[in-house]
Amino acid sequence: MTDVDTGVDEVDHRDLETPDSIQVRFGMTYLESDVAAATASIAMEMNRYRNPFTAAPTVGPLAILVDAAAGIVNHYRRPPGHWTVSSELSMDVGLDGLGDLDGPVLATAHALSPLGTTSLGICMLSYDGTVIGSGTVRSFFVAVEARSSEWPAETLELTHETPIADRMAVRVASDATGHVLSQRVDPCLNNEIDIVHGGVASAALEFAASAAMNEGRADTPLQTASLRVNFLRPFVAGARTRYVGAAVRVGRSSGVADAQAIGDDGKVALVARATGYR
Repeated sequence: MTDVDTGVDEVDHRDLETPDSIQVRFGMTYLESDVAAATASIAMEMNRYRNPFTAAPTVGPLAILVDAAAGIVNHYRRPPGHWTVSSELSMDVGLDGLGDLDGPVLATAHALSPLGTTSLGICMLSYDGTVIGSGTVRSFFVAVEARSSEWPAETLELTHETPIADRMAVRVASDATGHVLSQRVDPCLNNEIDIVHGGVASAALEFAASAAMNEGRADTPLQTASLRVNFLRPFVAGARTRYVGAAVRVGRSSGVADAQAIGDDGKVALVARATGYR
């Protein structure tokens, strides 16, 4: 196993995977963090968030928490002089009988051994003492120089009522056909290399996929139970960055939909598949 760099450097003081600006924007709190053991516990507020397409309750923002918790334990395992880049994110949830999430969700994460070409972080998600799901992030390591940039100051007046669409700087594209969500430029949503935070992009992909599988069924909505995301290339926000959802198959009590994050250059940066049940 590769030795963990536990010296006093930026990882002890700064979360390069989920920077301060993301933590503030989405109400995250580190409860425990052990670099040597590659474990972490992070809580994130869920304020009865709604899908901007359908106004229905959404689990999409939990992808931001999964990316933060399962991603940081991978980062703790990096070799000296390296940084982590996520290649996959997954999330499985079940909220039967719980109603809307309106309080902190806790992600307790650890890294799986042994360490190879990639690192796999896994977290359990709990709400009000009940386990509601799990998530994983797979990361690989890239050599980088030391980073010391400052995170931007918060630009929103955040309250319990601030919609998730405002927090993520996304808007339903009124001039497009289908389930299209525009990603606006917001420096507070970027990670260390100025690309849209992977958890934010994953949450937006869930919004688009969920909207696609729920078209025309407002009275019998399908709740997302699983989300699988692949990161293909850097996703830099611009004038034309967007998320597009399309149904694969929808039945009476289940559905499958895909979504893509498309960059300003027209290239697909992320792909996702969501499965929902009623």
